[in-house]
Amino acid sequence: MSEKSLGEKMKLPWNQMPIGGAMMVPGTSTEYKTGDWRIQLKPVVNHEKCVMCLLCWIFCPDVSIYRTEKTVEIDYYHCKGCGVCSSECPTKAIDMVKE
Repeated sequence: MSEKSLGEKMKLPWNQMPIGGAMMVPGTSTEYKTGDWRIQLKPVVNHEKCVMCLLCWIFCPDVSIYRTEKTVEIDYYHCKGCGVCSSECPTKAIDMVKE
């Protein structure tokens, strides 16, 4: 009994096989909810203190902060709880609270 080649397993002719290591379907970070990595603290915005300077949005390494018409919100599906937004907020409108 002979071992089937990769082309036979994939049922593709050799000239239609993907080049090794090539991603045929691009992935996006929106598919992966990386906020599950958050261990203890999450940022909470005090909307009364927020002046919409957007420094939190600029410095967020996970792009987890988004702007609404009147304030900023946190995307907890992608936030890892690093606290950069809280430390950069000049009005201290973002507190890190235990989950």
